[in-house]
Amino acid sequence: MQPKNHWDAQLYNDKHHFVYEYGSSLIDLLEPKSDERILDLGCGSGELTAEIGLVAKSVLGIDKSHEMILKAREQFPSCSFEVGDITNFRLSETFNAVFSNAALHWVLDYKKAIENIFVNLAIGGRMVVEFGGKNNVKAITETLRESLCRWGYVQQSKLELWFFPSIGEYARALESQGFTVTFAQWFDRPTMLADDKSGIADWLFMFAKPFFEGIPFEDAVKIRNEVQDNLRNRLFKEEKWFADYKRIRIIAMKY
Repeated sequence: MQPKNHWDAQLYNDKHHFVYEYGSSLIDLLEPKSDERILDLGCGSGELTAEIGLVAKSVLGIDKSHEMILKAREQFPSCSFEVGDITNFRLSETFNAVFSNAALHWVLDYKKAIENIFVNLAIGGRMVVEFGGKNNVKAITETLRESLCRWGYVQQSKLELWFFPSIGEYARALESQGFTVTFAQWFDRPTMLADDKSGIADWLFMFAKPFFEGIPFEDAVKIRNEVQDNLRNRLFKEEKWFADYKRIRIIAMKY
């Protein structure tokens, strides 16, 4: 079963806005056209959906989080947003392009997501996506698992929350569905976090909540702080915290 992460939309915008800020360059790869209908999957609080909407004829943002969709509608009332699951949504019209930034690694059933994207694309349409690739946040997650075990939370340490594939693994899945992969890139992108004092602890609070289910609040705080302390030598540089992000960018066509 897919673990559920509960999102705080305001905290996301206040301290983790780097997610959609980095995604702006992905729009350059998308190259939206004025006559196109585009779907933004995992749209979050809607910033990139709105940016695409400045060019495209029609853009729809979908996200599984009700909190994020409410925030998106509040911020961008002229855009269209719906609550939906990447693996099973169905819409009445197909799209010229499917765009997704920092969302697909949250979907463990990645083959179902790929199938659903394919179904919702028009012939000649494209998917343009970026998400966490192989070894994404490896230092953070390995250190977190070690701390959870040390505190006796062995079951929580075994949680599989994300899907971080290699290019080869993901390209094979796309081609098996019928896509033609025209661009694939894996790259290292250390990402500066907003809080100079508690960057890693805040990151864990935002993005890794399911690891702490069933753990008393006091222990959870201590574990997050311990993880941060144990990562200081690797991820604290020039008085700033950095997450060890590795990303994949893919363009695939439906012919």
